[in-house]
Amino acid sequence: MSCLASCCASLTCGLCTSVASGVTRSSARLAYCGLFGVSLIVSWVLRQVASPLLKNFSWINTSDNLSKEWFQTQAVLRVSLGNFLFFGLLALIMIGVKDQNDRRDSWHHGGWVAKLVIWVLLVALMFFLPNGVMTIYGFLSKFGAGMFLLIQVIILLDATHSWNDSWVAKDEQKWYVALLVISVVCYIATFAFSGILFMWFNPSGHDCGLNVFFIVMTMILAFAFAVIALHPKVNGSLLPASVISVYCAYVCYTGLSSEPRDYVCNGLHNKSKAVTTSTLVLGMLTTVLSVLYSALRAGSSTTFMSPPSSPRSGEKKSLLDSEELESGKGSAEARPVSYSYTFFHLIFALASMYSAMLLSGWTSSSESEELIDVGWTSLWVRICTEWVTAGLYIWSLVAPLLFPDREFY
Repeated sequence: MSCLASCCASLTCGLCTSVASGVTRSSARLAYCGLFGVSLIVSWVLRQVASPLLKNFSWINTSDNLSKEWFQTQAVLRVSLGNFLFFGLLALIMIGVKDQNDRRDSWHHGGWVAKLVIWVLLVALMFFLPNGVMTIYGFLSKFGAGMFLLIQVIILLDATHSWNDSWVAKDEQKWYVALLVISVVCYIATFAFSGILFMWFNPSGHDCGLNVFFIVMTMILAFAFAVIALHPKVNGSLLPASVISVYCAYVCYTGLSSEPRDYVCNGLHNKSKAVTTSTLVLGMLTTVLSVLYSALRAGSSTTFMSPPSSPRSGEKKSLLDSEELESGKGSAEARPVSYSYTFFHLIFALASMYSAMLLSGWTSSSESEELIDVGWTSLWVRICTEWVTAGLYIWSLVAPLLFPDREFY
């Protein structure tokens, strides 16, 4: 038996070493995304088996009146805190890295065996902390999750404007036609989806004024985006307005689907089990993809900080150029880093808080233990995210008119 255990340990170490050595400079960002994805899976697995395990920890199981949902939240928060500390420490270490001659550049792209060991130790050590620390972290995570959603919104706005500008810059009729077609399709999808929301979340025979207000407000905002963007005095375009409209409609749906399952205006309440599974899978997949996009976009976005010596701080370059700089195929001189390492890791740190809120229902355990991200808190977080998105987009259109002497692009 001891021989078998030794063989298994040896094979495990060999596998970790092989995977770590296979991470190159150009794939380091994807490796961090993979590690974050693993943390989500670990959080979900521990959430399912948390109650019988954590009851054996005397410093966690301090009362006989603790519910199963409470232990599930504890497991999720502790994994999240370990993940947050891992990426937070990396963000602090990488402050001020401007070129690839900095030793910390190799720390960012290499040393994966050590990173994996540190990550595992941090997550494990969180289960030896007292409950009071988790209470504080759970409270702070609500603000961190809100910051993550806000950063996502800003990056989405920057991406849609960049997309529109890149096609307009081609100055060819086919690209203008493509812009128009995509914009029309997005607007049709927005209003069609809003109509479906009326059927799902405004069942006949019930007074669902709050749901109707949310859906109608989404449609009004979509119409307002187009009117403001196409105004002669506004330097706007229909494509960003249509994309933001679709996003707002989707956020409205996620908010309404988070309503308690016993709420009569939630037309999905009689399919709670199916909705639970789909919400979990979609929520985790959306989180991973959004973090991946946010992290990759961090380097090419002029909205957020890029290193002063980076080519991105003065002009936009494609992701391919970024990968060439990372792999050393660019200039023979001191090569600047292609994106802000600090902001890159900060995205993951905040996403760790967001994932904890997603899996714990924003630390509100009033709903069934089988449900994921369900409750009035989740609803208002989504709706507020939609309204903040709308406000930021409208501000991006009218700010140049209100402050003509300031540079906004």
